[in-house]
Amino acid sequence: MPLVSAPDPQVVPLIVLAPAGLDAWLERQDAPTRAWVRAAGFAAAAGELLCCPTADGMIGAVLFGWGAAARRRERFGLAVAAGKLPAGSYVLMPEGVGLDLELETLGWLLGDYRFERYRAGKASGARLVCPEGVRGERLERIAAAAALAQDLINTPARDLGPEALEAAFVALGGRHGAEVRVTRGAAALRAANLPMIEAVGAAALEPPRLLDLGWGRPDAPKVTLVGKGVCFDTGGLDIKPAASMGLMKKDMGGAATAMALADLIMGLGLDLRLRLLVPAVENAISAPAMRPGDILTSRKGLTVEVNNTDAEGRLVLADALALADEEAPELIVSLATLTGAARVALGPDVPPFFTDDEALAAELARASVAAADPVWRLPFWDAYEPLIEPGIADLDNAPPGGMAGAITAALFLRRFVTAAPRYLHVDIYGWTPQPRPARPKGAAFQAARAILAVLEERYC
Repeated sequence: MPLVSAPDPQVVPLIVLAPAGLDAWLERQDAPTRAWVRAAGFAAAAGELLCCPTADGMIGAVLFGWGAAARRRERFGLAVAAGKLPAGSYVLMPEGVGLDLELETLGWLLGDYRFERYRAGKASGARLVCPEGVRGERLERIAAAAALAQDLINTPARDLGPEALEAAFVALGGRHGAEVRVTRGAAALRAANLPMIEAVGAAALEPPRLLDLGWGRPDAPKVTLVGKGVCFDTGGLDIKPAASMGLMKKDMGGAATAMALADLIMGLGLDLRLRLLVPAVENAISAPAMRPGDILTSRKGLTVEVNNTDAEGRLVLADALALADEEAPELIVSLATLTGAARVALGPDVPPFFTDDEALAAELARASVAAADPVWRLPFWDAYEPLIEPGIADLDNAPPGGMAGAITAALFLRRFVTAAPRYLHVDIYGWTPQPRPARPKGAAFQAARAILAVLEERYC
């Protein structure tokens, strides 16, 4: 629901209080209000909410507990209020609580997301008056981009295969006047020298394809985003167990996130020459499926032994990265739901990122904290390079042993970026297992806001 840009005559004060400031606030209130608050037992604990009535039974104000700073564990604390409040318009009135108004307003908007393709949802009727100094239009644009990514990730593979992802990609380009090219099908991919994208998608009913978008001034700084678009991952012939396959509709989460980030770059008018590459495939099982032990020759000329068909994401990304690298852009960013090892290391909330550029790493770490969009750096650990060298081919897509899986996957990808001066890889999860403030259960929009902040700082 959009922000209220002008005062509403029926606006209700939303008073944000911490426990330490509650008594001082109560002392300034009339006797009926003090009695009401004390009788209700309101203690300003985190997430606690109390509606205070007027003499005629209307809501005169709402108290919202911010909790003690030492005990607050969640980002976007105000989003808790947005989900509990009755319909109406509210104006923020922090009482001795230091709020980051921009972030809390964004959290309010993000928390209003509902995925309604298959079942009608009940959106919150609570609207927030845009606080003074907050860039409301920008925040609404960010929330809309997040919803784009979440809608794509939440949609099951039956309705979002490579064809539907292509349609969403073309629509994105059309909204911004971007150039869009599609290389579709085995013959076209082979002719374009994209053999690993073709191999991964060979067994699927819907043919594999590479989606390619270009936007911006030709002489502006070049930034290329590459998103993993595996619309469903059975694991191929190394088939996943049912428990691991249940969420594989989200294996195109990197593509969805890259598309949403591109939507923000174009919508906000960043002065960049943007390229967006999405290899869109389904890793299915049928006679043409790639087999364990197959050796593929990549676009870059490196040979890859397929020791596990379930490590397919790095194969399609490798061809797309090699293509991106041929232009030597200022920066290449890959976004992918790539490894379970990343989840074991950092859990669902914190995607690891990899880069050899120390300045870029520091900028992204700062932006992550400022934007409440967490990421954490893991190393391109050179000592593990022998793990991805099988002997029979240049590279191994699935080193044995299972250790350092996120790092060895990132090292594999780095082999395909040799001309661009900066490469950033982010191993996202793309999913919120349990509902959290501003993050409904289901698809998650991760790392893109932090990357956007870096792009704005660096190039704009």
